[in-house]
Amino acid sequence: MEQRKISNNTETRNLAEIAAPTGNVYESAMIIAKRSNQIAASIKQELSHKLEEFSNYADTLEETFENREQIEISKHYERLPKPTLSAIDEFQHGEIFYRKASEE
Repeated sequence: MEQRKISNNTETRNLAEIAAPTGNVYESAMIIAKRSNQIAASIKQELSHKLEEFSNYADTLEETFENREQIEISKHYERLPKPTLSAIDEFQHGEIFYRKASEE
C-alpha cells in the first residue's frame, strides 16, 4: 500500500465536495467507512505478520524482555495516518471504485 503524505491534523472538510461524486453525503460516508475498514484490516494483518517474527512462545511467568526492533516497528505503525484519513484522501482523489447494489 503506497502512502502519500497525509496530515494527521484535524481538518475541516467541505461536505459538498465529499457528496459530489455520489450525490449523497451518507453514501459517500458509507463508502469512506467501508474503505477505512479495509485499510485498517490490511494494516493490522501486516503489523501482526511483522510482529510474529519476534513472538516468544515461552509459557513462563518470568519477565519478558523488550525487543528494540519490535518497538521500532510498532512506533512506525503508530505514526501512520489513521485509516479514516487515508480513506477520505483516496475518495477525494477518485481512487476508490464503488457501485450501488441496485445498479447491478
